[in-house]
Amino acid sequence: MKFMSNLTMYLIVLTLGSSSGLLAQNFSRADSIRGSITKEREWWDLNYYHLDIDVDTEMKSIGGTNTIRYRVLKSHNRLQVDLQAPLKITRITQDGKTLSFTSEGPAHFVQLEKPQVPGSIESIVVHYEGIPHVAKRAPWDGGVSWSTDSQGKPFVATSCQGIGASIWWPCKDHMYDEPDSMLMTVSVPKGLMDVSNGRLVSRIDGETYDTFVWRVSNPINNYGVNINIADYVHFGETYNGLNGQLDLDYYVLKENEQKARQQFKEVPAMLDAFEYWFGPYPFYEDGFKLVEVPYLGMEHQSSITYGNGYVNGYRGMDLSGTGWGMKFDFIIIHESGHEWFANNITYKDRADMWIHEGFTAYSECLYVEYHHGKEAGAEYVIGTRSNIQNDKPIIAPYGVNAAGSGDMYYKGSNMLHTLRQWVGNDTLWRQLLIDMNRDFYHRTVTSEEIENYISGKLGLKLEAFFDQYLRDSRLPILEYRIYDKRLAYRWTHTVPGFTMPITAYIDGKRTVLNPGAIWRSVNLDHNPEDVRVDKNYYVATLNVTGK
Repeated sequence: MKFMSNLTMYLIVLTLGSSSGLLAQNFSRADSIRGSITKEREWWDLNYYHLDIDVDTEMKSIGGTNTIRYRVLKSHNRLQVDLQAPLKITRITQDGKTLSFTSEGPAHFVQLEKPQVPGSIESIVVHYEGIPHVAKRAPWDGGVSWSTDSQGKPFVATSCQGIGASIWWPCKDHMYDEPDSMLMTVSVPKGLMDVSNGRLVSRIDGETYDTFVWRVSNPINNYGVNINIADYVHFGETYNGLNGQLDLDYYVLKENEQKARQQFKEVPAMLDAFEYWFGPYPFYEDGFKLVEVPYLGMEHQSSITYGNGYVNGYRGMDLSGTGWGMKFDFIIIHESGHEWFANNITYKDRADMWIHEGFTAYSECLYVEYHHGKEAGAEYVIGTRSNIQNDKPIIAPYGVNAAGSGDMYYKGSNMLHTLRQWVGNDTLWRQLLIDMNRDFYHRTVTSEEIENYISGKLGLKLEAFFDQYLRDSRLPILEYRIYDKRLAYRWTHTVPGFTMPITAYIDGKRTVLNPGAIWRSVNLDHNPEDVRVDKNYYVATLNVTGK
């Protein structure tokens, strides 16, 4: 993550002027095939996966099948399944009959011979094999991480957000559609264990390979599916939560068991905070797991991966620069927050990734607030502003598998913190977050849906507010000038129609201002020496007195 000073950030804002900061981008047909709901995708509703694979840790290869069950929405005879090179599909069958298919990059178009009757439940079986793409810098450049532990034993994990789940297994690789449930049968060399999503339902011991069968009872997004292979040790506990007893399971390298037993004490504290703010953990049926991996970590549903070195902060660093970031293990808190925002409420298009990252970055602040007080939480989220670049819009173009600015994390969280100030009612604010996770339970959504929902729940007109922070790169600037015992003020560097009341302190006296695009003013009994906007609002100020 590249850090940027407040001064540099402000200069960027001034340089952008009235532009939105949207950089011209060129997208290919391959981007559209990967990122859009193609005609070969739209006619069938994904119902169930059974991924049945062998993992050869010596050859670093994967082979097996994925059974894809679906409900026919309308008649069609071509179906798109995705798998990225160098992996290869060797055969596709339906009802035991081999089907023909054509390929265009990672998209494979299956010619169906059986009539596809609307309302019927059908399935295909995709056979595949090969050496998958190796993750170069997991989890940002995903794929498979092939590593070893201190004893030289294999230590393997997958991560695939952005690059796509089809980097290691064949699937319907678009976020809009999720299976209702999933079975994973993973065979690994004897002496190792596979840990995947959901619950372990059986283990089959063989002569050279052992097989682990995991069942996911809830809808799951493709990138949330994972395999983690190592000589793991397991321990666990039970959490008494809002929906009853929740199983907490931990899988770590044997050499790190004692460190993990100490560090993972934070998990119940995390659940205390997040069930308070967001409502019940969304996957009681599948349990909660932390699994050690050879990279930083990722929000795989009910199988969160952990590689933060058993230290607090982000690899021992405080991303907020306030000290509060060292009060918790960043990976445990952030990646667990994704169980509510990413795995429960899931974006349909990668362009709306802020729904995952903005709310989850904000969950860090709420964790601090729950355990250390409201002022501490505010200090934390305000401190993360040093990471914001205001380089381009947070929402990217749709239908091309594009992600917007990395500001989706901390500009997103500060946008939410700013909106909370506007609301001025913490009870209503908390209820909004709980209601979101109830009303969008296990659903895929668009940013528009989320924005409209928030506006309706809060009773505020927020279209321009969201356009400003999500679709424009500029930070709103409150310009003001002082003259003849008057304070004049207005918003600049804003989208049309932007308005937001704001709390200011004029020589220490609290005042609520209602700026618009044109100058407004208030009478004062003297020319003030100090005018400050409440620091909880993520805006800039500019004194233009004398201009």
